[in-house]
Amino acid sequence: MYRDPNQPIEERVKDLMARMTLTEKAAQMAQIERSVATSEAIKHLSIGSILSTPGPSVSAQEWVEMVDGFQRFALESRLSIPIIYGTDAVHGHNNCYGAAIFPHNIGLGATRDPDLARRIGEATATELRATGIHFTFAPCVDVCRDPKWGRCYESYGEDTEIVSSLTSIVWGLQGSPAPDHTKGHPYIAGRKNVIACMKHFVGNGGSEGVNEGNTVLSIEELKSVHMKPFIDCLDRGICTVMASYTCWNSVKMHSNHFLLTQVLKEQLGFKGFLISDWEGIDELCEPYGSDYRLCIKTSINAGIDMNRIYNGLKTPKRISIQLLTRKTVNNEKQSQSWVKLRKQRSFLFAN
Repeated sequence: MYRDPNQPIEERVKDLMARMTLTEKAAQMAQIERSVATSEAIKHLSIGSILSTPGPSVSAQEWVEMVDGFQRFALESRLSIPIIYGTDAVHGHNNCYGAAIFPHNIGLGATRDPDLARRIGEATATELRATGIHFTFAPCVDVCRDPKWGRCYESYGEDTEIVSSLTSIVWGLQGSPAPDHTKGHPYIAGRKNVIACMKHFVGNGGSEGVNEGNTVLSIEELKSVHMKPFIDCLDRGICTVMASYTCWNSVKMHSNHFLLTQVLKEQLGFKGFLISDWEGIDELCEPYGSDYRLCIKTSINAGIDMNRIYNGLKTPKRISIQLLTRKTVNNEKQSQSWVKLRKQRSFLFAN
């Protein structure tokens, strides 16, 4: 049933979940870097997602051949589950030679033009799908409150209202849902669209100019200044959210159950999936990355649905630890994560 596009998404997901082993379910919650995406990891572990880190730009043809190759491995797995391929297309398809390149967000913020942002999203989505890519880690909707912060160029600006208005790029990337679309539920219009990811939840631009620092604010200030653009993205049907490297009042965001689960998922009603940032969960232990079992357990129980695994030499070991650790995390949270990931994949490939 799960392979039949004519069946309801809910029934297809339920059927597939019943067929999957614990190992396959856990591997679907992992995203690995392309340099370690071996045929074994894809075919035998059934890895859920692959990403490209920044590197030399290659042609559209090379992108197509690479991503299609990974998909062939995925379709040769036991259940033939396709992968979701992601990249940082943050100002156009910026890792593809010859693609349209647009200004970084700080430049778009200066235009105060929501329709321009939407059209840039459309162009970016079209070029991504043309090269086989389904997922972009954009838009960045951090509100940069201190120009000393080295990532200010990724922000639309210091004004919450300007940043919120330019979340219109989500409609360009994913398509525009109907007026009665339920807030917080993910939406993808069709084959010319991609999964967008609002980042970095939340308060990343409020750390007093310190990258990966500590945002010291009341919950009221956090919501009124930094959270509003994320809420607007939820209104627009955003599919995924990336957690921030920062702390909020000294609590690491990747371990913050209150903000990731109680606020984002329960109060705001987000029904898409929540992904970690680049080695974001490694920061949950001392020394850095030394107790990966603890990092995974803490982050999943806080609300992370997909873990991005990067360290190339350690990736096979880390995947194994991830699989074993699934037995130590909250079973209800595991089930919720698996269902969310399967629904996203079903919506994407149904279109």
